[in-house]
Amino acid sequence: MMKTIAIRKLSTLASIFCLALSASAQHRVRTELAIPDIPGYLTLKCDFHMHTVFSDGLVWPTVRVEEAWRQGLDAIAITDHVEYHPYRTDVSTNLVRSYEIARATADSLGIILIPSAEITRAEPPGHLNALFLTNQNRLVTTDYREEVKIAAQQGAFLFWCHPGWKQPNGRSVWYPEQGEFHAAGFLHGLEIVNGNDYDPIVHQWCQDKNLTLVGNSDAHDPLDMVYERAQGELRPMTLVFASARHPSSIREALLARRTAVYSQNTVYGDTQFLSPLFSRSVDVKNPAVTIKGKGRIYLQVRNHSVLDFELKPAEKVEGIALPAKFLLPAGKTALLSLQGTTTTLSGSQRLQLPFFVDNLKVAPNQPLRVVFEVLVTFIPVETK
Repeated sequence: MMKTIAIRKLSTLASIFCLALSASAQHRVRTELAIPDIPGYLTLKCDFHMHTVFSDGLVWPTVRVEEAWRQGLDAIAITDHVEYHPYRTDVSTNLVRSYEIARATADSLGIILIPSAEITRAEPPGHLNALFLTNQNRLVTTDYREEVKIAAQQGAFLFWCHPGWKQPNGRSVWYPEQGEFHAAGFLHGLEIVNGNDYDPIVHQWCQDKNLTLVGNSDAHDPLDMVYERAQGELRPMTLVFASARHPSSIREALLARRTAVYSQNTVYGDTQFLSPLFSRSVDVKNPAVTIKGKGRIYLQVRNHSVLDFELKPAEKVEGIALPAKFLLPAGKTALLSLQGTTTTLSGSQRLQLPFFVDNLKVAPNQPLRVVFEVLVTFIPVETK
């Protein structure tokens, strides 16, 4: 009976592999994600939390690599569970095996593959992902504190996964155990986005406790079953601002908190990163304009990035009325309406037009403030 069940399970897994590979064969092209570099750093698109059949995922390790390549990523971590192996009768429980299988494909496609694992314990302390491990198998121990210590000894970057996952109403709770790991210097980051779920409580913790922002897919199914890429939906990503396209540079950037998180056309991160990210995405094609009296003119604003930007005025500007909302679509040029509010202004003025970018969040519920600098020549109009 057990043998029959095992054969059925293996057959089911094989069918899933074939479907995934068939889909890959039909769409084996890479979509480059236009997210600009910022001064001094490359912007690397990363996903540091996903699973394969070597824990509880439904795909082979090489599928995860090609998904990442097709979807425009630069680096991934396959974080199969240390403690949880539902397919143990069908595949190896060697914790290094999924990395070994995926490595050749990653190298051939230019995807940085980071050796990793997910420490999988009941709450507290919950689940912790350890990146940049030297030997995943050495994490196997009955004591989770020892497990975390071993990961730290291997130089791991450790982050807490989905803190609100099993909490009432999804409201995250900071455990004493997390405080213990943080105080010891073992805990470096928190997952503020898991799948399609953003956690503002955890985002605030990162700011209060000086921890790195991380956001990931936590993929178990084939990703084309989760995100509608044909409609332009992107997987969640950790944007890492690294000095070079290399694992050691990614690790350095993570430890230095140089990250932002993308999810559902919103990016979460510190002002020091989101401000240059926006300014390098957008430019005004006609920064010198003339307004006659209460007439209307248009700025042509070009968005070079893969992100839509949703803007609203941050404050009033003397002599000019700004639109209540302004959508700047990805990869397009949009017309920003400026209308004079008086007939008496004259001469040329350099103005800063202030906006909030609603989908760039520098803190929970706090949008990034940006300005467009323009030279406006006002021509007065005589009235009877």
